[in-house]
Amino acid sequence: MGVFKYYPSNPRHLDPKMEKRIFLHSLVIPAAFVLAFWIVEIIKITLHVEVVKLGVYPRHLKGLPGILFSPFIHSGFNHLMSNSIPFFILFFMLIYYYRRISYQIFIFLYLLTGLTIWITGREAWHIGASGVVYALAAFHFVSGIIRNDVRLLTFSVVVVFLYGGLIWGIFPIDPKISWEGHLWGAISGVALAFYYRKYIIRRDKFDWEDEEDPPEEIPGESQDETGDTSIFPPENTSTTGEFE
Repeated sequence: MGVFKYYPSNPRHLDPKMEKRIFLHSLVIPAAFVLAFWIVEIIKITLHVEVVKLGVYPRHLKGLPGILFSPFIHSGFNHLMSNSIPFFILFFMLIYYYRRISYQIFIFLYLLTGLTIWITGREAWHIGASGVVYALAAFHFVSGIIRNDVRLLTFSVVVVFLYGGLIWGIFPIDPKISWEGHLWGAISGVALAFYYRKYIIRRDKFDWEDEEDPPEEIPGESQDETGDTSIFPPENTSTTGEFE
């Protein structure tokens, strides 16, 4: 049985071997992407190869290939490091929680981010994976709110907290930063979170999520012969430069 077809009928009785396979599978592709980022940067530095023109150059045909290649191009090791860790964590979360549609979501986020930069960005070379990072972070955060999923919200908040620049990156503060890529990446993530809102994530809930609120005492409650209060169950209610 493939890892993406594993959905236990009772999430409290999981298959440890299959869970391990899913976990390891979720690590492989994000690790491969990050490794590719570093290989490109090392080749660029050691061989003095000019790769900036593989970035996105808005509204010019020469910039179209950058929709695919720009996330692999970075301005230096500091830029690369700042993108590698959040990219790996957020992409891992996407595969681990969304499984069979995770790659579909990632491809849409990846292409939408690059395409919107090409359409709306300033005329300069836009490089780096930060737009995809913003797309992933926004997707997880909004999806967690829509689904009321504590784990998705928690992971996303932690990433935003550790990389506080994520918030300010969507504003045109630093002219050397592609804030358009950050902004449209985030918008792409929000849009896809709503698009996939009906996809069900099956997971084991925390114990406290299943706890019911104690019934409130209602004035005029009936009492039995021993003097103890009889609690009636409540009715169910519906409710030209380069930008990083």
